[in-house]
Amino acid sequence: MSLLKLNEATIRFGGLIAVNKVSFELKKGDLFGLIGPNGAGKTTCFNLITGVYKPTDGQILFDGKDITGTPSNKIANLGISRTFQNIRLFKALSVLENVIVGGFLRNNTGLLSSLAYLPGAINETEEMKQEALRLLDVLNLRQVANVRSADLSYGMQRRLEIARAMATKPKLLLLDEPAAGMNPQEKEELNVMVKKIRDEHGMTVLLIEHDMRFVMSLCENIVVLDHGEEIAQGPPAAIRNDPKVIAAYLGEAV
Repeated sequence: MSLLKLNEATIRFGGLIAVNKVSFELKKGDLFGLIGPNGAGKTTCFNLITGVYKPTDGQILFDGKDITGTPSNKIANLGISRTFQNIRLFKALSVLENVIVGGFLRNNTGLLSSLAYLPGAINETEEMKQEALRLLDVLNLRQVANVRSADLSYGMQRRLEIARAMATKPKLLLLDEPAAGMNPQEKEELNVMVKKIRDEHGMTVLLIEHDMRFVMSLCENIVVLDHGEEIAQGPPAAIRNDPKVIAAYLGEAV
């Protein structure tokens, strides 16, 4: 059964069609890429999936349920979490605290109860702390657990966003340009980390990325958008040699 399925998802902003009849499907355990030139509609697709925008037409299914137009908070509770193209960390909090905040989605203890050190919250908060530390190990960030997140390098901030998203225990993890701003070594390390997230933590991954080398070496299936429309779909080898994809990136007529 599909974990995520878009059926001709469409959204219009006035006279502009930002995403036009886009359809693709993810099965559980997929490493799936969503690529295309700037302005192709990639992040808009993420916003449709996560309830930031409601589709004008079409349907979005998640784990067998119709989530078309469902609010973002309810979609998060169903098991979809994401990172953002523009990093959105709690800059004044430590690395560890940022990840713990993500854990509150799946726990009975409220944030205010935890901050007030109420008896019933202490044990659960400690469990969240230990889980957060395990996630920092996955993203190679435990050594900076007590560092203020604003003081991290850009690449580390990217990895911290992933750890915080994982703390919500999603079935589907959406990564919006996770390798942006990273050097080649950091990208290679991230590639390994994302595979580990899928293989050892059981999360299905859908990512947007402009670095084609990174995408082709990581993703098993790829959808390509151009001007809001799907122009190709398939494994990396087929996408790499598709004339429509080449034209979209190089601006040449097919």
